[in-house]
Amino acid sequence: MRVRSVKPAAWIALASMLLVTLVVVFAVISFQNTTPQTGTAPSPGQPGPSGGASGPAVSASCPAATLTVATSAELTAALAAPEPGAVILLADGVYVGNFVGTGAGAAGQPITLCGGKGAVLDGGGKEDGYVLHLDRASHWTLQGFTVRNGQKGVMLDGTTQSVVQGLTVEGTGDEAIHLRRFSSDNLVAGNTVTGAGLRKPKFGEGIYIGTAESNWCDITSCEPDKSDRNEIRENTISGTTAESIDIKEGTSDGVLTGNSFEGSSIKEADSWVDVKGKGWRIERNTGKNSPLDGFQTHEILDGWGTGNVFRENTAEVNGPGFGYSLKPVRDNVVDCSNTASRAEQGLSNLPCTN
Repeated sequence: MRVRSVKPAAWIALASMLLVTLVVVFAVISFQNTTPQTGTAPSPGQPGPSGGASGPAVSASCPAATLTVATSAELTAALAAPEPGAVILLADGVYVGNFVGTGAGAAGQPITLCGGKGAVLDGGGKEDGYVLHLDRASHWTLQGFTVRNGQKGVMLDGTTQSVVQGLTVEGTGDEAIHLRRFSSDNLVAGNTVTGAGLRKPKFGEGIYIGTAESNWCDITSCEPDKSDRNEIRENTISGTTAESIDIKEGTSDGVLTGNSFEGSSIKEADSWVDVKGKGWRIERNTGKNSPLDGFQTHEILDGWGTGNVFRENTAEVNGPGFGYSLKPVRDNVVDCSNTASRAEQGLSNLPCTN
């Protein structure tokens, strides 16, 4: 069989077509790699399949302001009755007082209070008052600024579908951030907490979810405080006199993921994380230095402190206890993907599960 020869002109045409195709492909790839990617706003109540990096992104900058405030009086007025979609921008400066935000935003139109680290909300003293209080609010975003020097830093009461992100909360008399009174489907992400418990060390938690059973009659009409489905993600917590994270009985189905704890200041607790709720996923957190254990569960009431799963956490305990101590075990699970180092009693008080 004869092989038909290809004329030189045809070769040249074919080579030209290939060259043009390669140029187009490389141009598309270059455009995709250099085009800025727009961050997506957090979606509270809808964590990713395993929390952490798969969850919603935290915005790094403030949206365009609809109102800029520069004094405590202006801030107080702005927080009283904002409309859905309002963006209140804090000018740099110190705002002294106890501030209350109320009202409802909407899905896709949150009410946003935003500022840089140079915008400081100062409670004026560690003995009384909440520096910033969201009271029966929904679809709010608190972002970027500093909160300091109150009995409690940021308090959410009856607040839903809201975001607390990128704040610095420091020097509080009691806990730094507290979600209670049926505050559900919220996201607390990317905050830096330090110096909690300066008034009473036993109340010096970094982030506190729910209400202790002994206070239900005062806070939730004697009912369990069902502050449910909250996601606590990628916060950095140090300098607390009690637990970095305290998850109370009555709370269910939350996610605690990607957080970092340093426990050398703990005086009135014996772990970074104490889980008394049920159905929580505790994943990809790291801790260092604890008085006893790294992570604990407790059963305060029957049916609580169970069904919690620990996965891919890293515990450098530097203490006499376990990395993961379940008291009692109940239906809690310690996955074998967890690690513990310098924990005198080892990984856990029960065998890990593959």
